[in-house]
Amino acid sequence: MALFEIVPNLSEGRDAATIDAAVDAVLATGARVLHRTSDPIHHRSVLTIAGDAARVLDAAVALAGVAVERIDLRAHQGTHPRIGALDVLPFVPLRDASLADAAALAHQAGARIWERYRVPSFFYGAAARAPQRELLADVRAGEFEGLEARFEQLPPDVGEIPSHERAGAIAIGARNVLVAFNVELESGDLALAKAIARSLRERSGGLRGLRALGLRLSEGVVQVSLNVTDVEATPLYRIVESIARLAAKNGVAIRRSELIGLIPRAAVETSARYYLGTL
Repeated sequence: MALFEIVPNLSEGRDAATIDAAVDAVLATGARVLHRTSDPIHHRSVLTIAGDAARVLDAAVALAGVAVERIDLRAHQGTHPRIGALDVLPFVPLRDASLADAAALAHQAGARIWERYRVPSFFYGAAARAPQRELLADVRAGEFEGLEARFEQLPPDVGEIPSHERAGAIAIGARNVLVAFNVELESGDLALAKAIARSLRERSGGLRGLRALGLRLSEGVVQVSLNVTDVEATPLYRIVESIARLAAKNGVAIRRSELIGLIPRAAVETSARYYLGTL
């Protein structure tokens, strides 16, 4: 039996009741919730969900329903960029499945969510229907507030409107397993965090498979927010050491780092061996 994962990002990180409702909706479909995490500063929650094709598809549609009912982006303010209440919905092949299979599920999810809830969708990653939509950052440019202004140049792949009034739009994708990882700096210098992110991200000529943003968490703390799409090519220790080196040139130290969601065991073991001196 083919096994898939979805890793939905909801634009709600403060109201536990809403996240509980999302988890309950997923469990009612028979899919398994492997992990949940919420961040009040990002105002965002990430769920890791697994199941067969039918269950993860049902779970995705059920989550869209919870997001439409309970999240109003017109009143939403958080650090992380977003276009929707259910902001990002990637389908990931885990066992006996391909990226093409995951992309097919992504397309089905977009159609079903539009039909039921009238929320438009953009397809990205392996589900993209145009090269300029492969990168999530490009799909999410302008955020929720900019969806209507860019409608003529960048209409959604599914849906006839720029956005749902409350719930915005959804970036639905297909990709392989990635690691979401953040590094905080003991500094309020947002320009420094953005410069480090720009220096390290792959699209700027940096580390392979690395996507990075610089974000402000508070007056005295900034963050380099990272997605690692190829953790074998770019292990976590290399990212941390690179950030530490670039920050130190400006007299800044790393405050802490954090994982968002789950991580392959091999990625943990590689970094552990490096810091133990056995790599």
